[in-house]
Amino acid sequence: MPDASTTTQTLQLRVARMEWAATDILEVEFRATEGGPLPGYTPGAHIDLALPNGLMRSYSIKGAPEVADRYVVGVGLDAASRGGSSYVHRTLRVGDVLPVTAPSNHFPLVEDAPQTVLIAGGIGVTPLVCMARRLSEKGAPCIFHYAVRSADRAAFLEELEGLDIDLRLHVDAEAGGPLDVTAALAGHPEGTHAYCCGPAGMMQAFEAATTGWPEDNVHVEYFSPKVQETTDADADGPFEVECRRSGKVVQVAEGQPVSAALIAAGIAVETSCEDGICGTCETRVLEGTPDHRDSVLTRKEREANRTMMVCVSRCKGGRLVLDL
Repeated sequence: MPDASTTTQTLQLRVARMEWAATDILEVEFRATEGGPLPGYTPGAHIDLALPNGLMRSYSIKGAPEVADRYVVGVGLDAASRGGSSYVHRTLRVGDVLPVTAPSNHFPLVEDAPQTVLIAGGIGVTPLVCMARRLSEKGAPCIFHYAVRSADRAAFLEELEGLDIDLRLHVDAEAGGPLDVTAALAGHPEGTHAYCCGPAGMMQAFEAATTGWPEDNVHVEYFSPKVQETTDADADGPFEVECRRSGKVVQVAEGQPVSAALIAAGIAVETSCEDGICGTCETRVLEGTPDHRDSVLTRKEREANRTMMVCVSRCKGGRLVLDL
């Protein structure tokens, strides 16, 4: 997990290419306005786009890290878009220049696993393309289950078919239903690492199927908020946050996001998704117990209470001290 106290570098990048990758899925390439190499990244990384409509949105990188002069992302058009994917599809054009954060990674690939199982649903394939390419280059065993609703929605399929991996395409419309995630995860040797990125139903099935796995071998990235089954109801009430470095004490009202209260008080906080799924707002906790409501931290990281996502998480008790 990256250092939560660091400030992410912001770049000015130009849209160099936009192409259809599948029905309702665009492949978008960004390059520096003056050319040259960009900050490096590892498989599983994402960038945040500051869109001209005022929104910040995170998109996973599908490109090859060794191609250092560009970031390539996949953007699916979400029918329930709040202005992010719809802006990219309908308004963004080649030549536009956007502020883009340098890559960060909350979904890293363990490259030396004895076997890797990748499970993707829809646009969730994007970060796994980068992982599959790396594993193929290393000659590492990789089984890739790629599930789509219909064949016309299988983005990046030709690229995946050219890799040295065991690719298993599942088309819901042809198979008569969704991928059996439990079966996809059965029978693998000890030490296997499994990764999943896809819609909520797939993610829930994946987490249920890996309940008995070692936690360090299970990796997820959500692109919609995880259903939170257990939170402290008292944490919905008001509490205060001391910002240790700035010396300010901020009152957080009932139901108010911590990030919103901090920003209103003049405390600089980086946010993007505001749903607890991208990790941009991760902040170090110095005292107090957060009520974690994000979809990023693992169980061990939540129990350690060293960091929290201030866009969605709250406080168990009346006070938190943050490294801000």
